[in-house]
Amino acid sequence: METDKKKWKVLNSEYLIKEPWCTVRKDWVKLPSGTEIPSYYILEYPMWANILGITKDKQFVFVKQYRHGLGATTYELPAGVCDDTDASFMDAAKRELLEETGYGNGNWSLLTTISANPGTHTNMCYCYLATDIEKVSEPHLENTEDLDVELLSLDQVKQILLNDEIKQALHVAPIWKYMAINKLM
Repeated sequence: METDKKKWKVLNSEYLIKEPWCTVRKDWVKLPSGTEIPSYYILEYPMWANILGITKDKQFVFVKQYRHGLGATTYELPAGVCDDTDASFMDAAKRELLEETGYGNGNWSLLTTISANPGTHTNMCYCYLATDIEKVSEPHLENTEDLDVELLSLDQVKQILLNDEIKQALHVAPIWKYMAINKLM
């Protein structure tokens, strides 16, 4: 088995914060060159899933919600954490879409898998394309969620992309990939 010659050696590791939504670890690492970094901070998160959902009549399902870090309400894809109870990342995506928007069914495929920041984050985000979805129920929001579901046309999606109205990079990337693959921009 081949080893990664560029992998850093962890000399010491300690948790500074261990909360459900924020786990911070401080590692003391040694690089292959011999250089040591005594305080390298890692953010541990569960895996995430987001969904680029398109209805049978070609409407894109977005949510708008306030994000306290930016102090702004922005467009986002339906998304959330992959729970231990989810059988797969796709099952997590299907659950999140249904919970946040009430949409489901359709045809599902993995569009891309990305990292928010591979230098400091431990998780990946699984981005799914769900086509021919339909409204099957009302949303079932958690008490910490306050979002509005919006159906947008392709032209509206293009416009919010060009106007930088989607601030979450993990949501912008799969939308641009979808647009590029389908030569829509």
